Order: sequence, then structure tokens, then C-alpha cells
Amino acid sequence: MKKLLVICGATASGKTALAVECAKRVDGEIISCDALLVYRRLNVGTAKPTAEERRGIPHYLIDVADPRERFSVSDFERLALPILEDILSRGKTPVLCGGTGFYMNALLFRSSFGNAAASEEIRTKYEKIAELSGREYLHVLLREVDSETAEKLHPNDVKRVIRALEIFELTGRKKSEQHDAPIPRYPYSAFAFDYPREILYDRIGRRIDGMLLHGLVSEVKGLLAAGIPENAQCMQGIGYKEVVECLKNGNQESIMRDIIARNTRNYAKRQLTFFKKLPELHFIEPKPIEKAAKEVVDIYES
Repeated sequence: MKKLLVICGATASGKTALAVECAKRVDGEIISCDALLVYRRLNVGTAKPTAEERRGIPHYLIDVADPRERFSVSDFERLALPILEDILSRGKTPVLCGGTGFYMNALLFRSSFGNAAASEEIRTKYEKIAELSGREYLHVLLREVDSETAEKLHPNDVKRVIRALEIFELTGRKKSEQHDAPIPRYPYSAFAFDYPREILYDRIGRRIDGMLLHGLVSEVKGLLAAGIPENAQCMQGIGYKEVVECLKNGNQESIMRDIIARNTRNYAKRQLTFFKKLPELHFIEPKPIEKAAKEVVDIYES
């Protein structure tokens, strides 16, 4: 069976360019693992790759959701797994590319939930709580009884949050106490650029400046004018929420830019912390994309 090739890491680290160059070399097709790229009409603030940047390589899980919709990890898994299996069935190499760790892990691993039984009644109860009170409230309930598991699960991953609550209610034991290890679905090798912090932060700053130059504010105005609520899930993404606040409060664009930069740097740190825990991860020194891709493919094929 072909191994999956994973390109992950911090925002603005050059993941897309590296993934495309690697896909060219391994006869690959790219599955985007990014929580904002799933949304149509969010282009500038997501650095959505253009047709030119994709260089003829098929890209999946981009532009699959309406901006008004909520889109969860479970939604991503439901759409992405059949695509991954189709790529494999055609003898191609799936290249997973993105910075949303929960999406990446949903494809790389099956979660083991021990031997606890299932209860349709309990699941239905928590599904109704999520529907009436929101996913964040459901996540708070899990944090109150099993903070370690809650730390590992995103509030949007309702299916797994409910299962963890179900285990606790059925057994009186935390899911985290079962020491369940993630089970790889397929063999894979993962890669990320290892930038010095100051260089990564400079890249982040230049990306934000480019987004503002290419119309991020106009994009957000257009989304709001089209009836996308400011509290929509997609509008909580970094870049979008700060522009919304700027438009509401009349802040100077320079202040808005600095807030976006600060929030993006903090997000990049969280991404790196997350991915450093990924088994089979290789950090590679920054270098021109062609040389980096050769290094990645040499390790991947070894």
C-alpha cells in the first residue's frame, strides 16, 4: 500500500508550494486539511491557492461549504475519507496538506475508545444539548468531567466529544484514563519546515500585508453584504474576525493589522506545538522549494 505524504506545520511556512512540488514528483493528489479553505468565497484571508499555484495538481476539500454553514471535524472526515481511498485505489499518492491538526488527525488515525458500551439514549441526550445550547457548551461539559480529553478535542468535533461524555456516563471513568492510543489508518510520513521563529514571524507579517493589499477588507465587506452573519463559524477565522471588529468599531487599519499579526503568531505557536506530537514527523531546514521537495521525497521513498 502506498504511504500517505503529509505536509504540515505553521501558517505561512510554505506548505502549499511544497505539497504541490512533492505531488508532482510522487504522482500525487492533494487533500487540503485546512478549516477555512473548505469555505467558498473566502479567498484572500485564507491564502487559497490559485489555479496557477496548484499547477494542475488536483486539490480536494477546498470550496466545499457555504460560508453560512458550520463545518466540523466529523464533516471533514465524512467527505475526505472516501476521497483519500479513491486516490489510493487509482494508484496515486494522497498528499495531505494543511495546518488544521484536528482535520489532519481525522484522516491519519482512527480513535480507539476502549471497550465501553454504547448507549443510543445517552448519545441522543447530548446531541440535543449540542443542538439547543451549542457545541461550545457541550465541550465545557466534557471539560468539567475530563479536562485532558477536552484539551485534545475541538468543540466542533461533536461526535468524539459526545463519545467521551458517553464513556464517562456509562463507566464513571474518564476516557483519558483508558490510555487509548490513536490507530493509524494508513502508513504515512509527515514533514514540516523548521523555520527560526523570527523568520517565520517575518513571513507571517509579509503574508498579512499581502492579504491587505489584495483586498482582505473588501472581501469581508462583501461577505457581510451578502448576508453572512458576523458570528458565522467562518468569520471567526483569524483575519476575518479582526476585520469585522475594525469595521464595527472604526479602528485604524494599522491597529487591525497588528492584531491580526499577533493572533496569527500565537496560532502558529499552537500549530507547531500540536504537530510536534505527530509520530513520523520530519522537520526539514528551509531551502528553495525544489530542493526541499527532493529532500522530502527522498525520505518518503526510503
